[in-house]
Amino acid sequence: MPQKSDDGRGAGGVSPSKSEQTRALILETAMRLFQERGYDKTTMRAIAKEAGVSVGNAYYYFEGKEHLIQGFYDRIAAEHQEAVREVLARETDLEARLAGVLRTWLDVATPYHEFAVQFFKNAADPDSPLSPFSPESEHARVEAISVHRQVLYGARTKVPEELREVLPELMWLAQMGLVLYWIFDRTPGRERSYRLAERGARLTARGVALARFRVLRPLVHEVHELFTDFLPGMTGALPDPARVKRRDS
Repeated sequence: MPQKSDDGRGAGGVSPSKSEQTRALILETAMRLFQERGYDKTTMRAIAKEAGVSVGNAYYYFEGKEHLIQGFYDRIAAEHQEAVREVLARETDLEARLAGVLRTWLDVATPYHEFAVQFFKNAADPDSPLSPFSPESEHARVEAISVHRQVLYGARTKVPEELREVLPELMWLAQMGLVLYWIFDRTPGRERSYRLAERGARLTARGVALARFRVLRPLVHEVHELFTDFLPGMTGALPDPARVKRRDS
């Protein structure tokens, strides 16, 4: 089977092969049909017909509609990883780095807004493979958390060693809150989403700065445990390093 590039580009930035082009075409076609007809009413047969490929060929690249959505998640993650390089190379202030990363995500996601609105009701189901917390979404989730790890590690702000794994996960969860708001944002240009990104980055940066005080660190762990224990779909998705350490001690 050919190497599958989730963003439709060849490895190392080289021109995509015919196989990669076909995969990208199927993904683009699926996203358009999901937006036009809705996720539930769109079949793999319809996607194959619109893309001009056989049904068997469509299933060769994507095992089903859920895998097409995972392809979309991976594409967004890859585009975001690429787009944030400049701001992460330029900024050392934590608030500026995080605000830049969140604004960039909104920029990258803008062309897909109506598509996201269409399939949100499926992704909101914690038992659905389309949920960002599902095992099927692990690759895109790990990539997104790695961006926040870069945000944190490249900042001037000192981060206690015991929080270096927990904080990026909490920052990603905050981004998920922004994504939810963005989906329902009807202001021109999603202006309120951008304002939320700015204010959220400011609040997060202040929280991280306060975490340097030892007395507040247990609170950070408790917040992380709260999400992993009670947020639908979160249990097991983001293992708590502190909890693992306590169990092993």
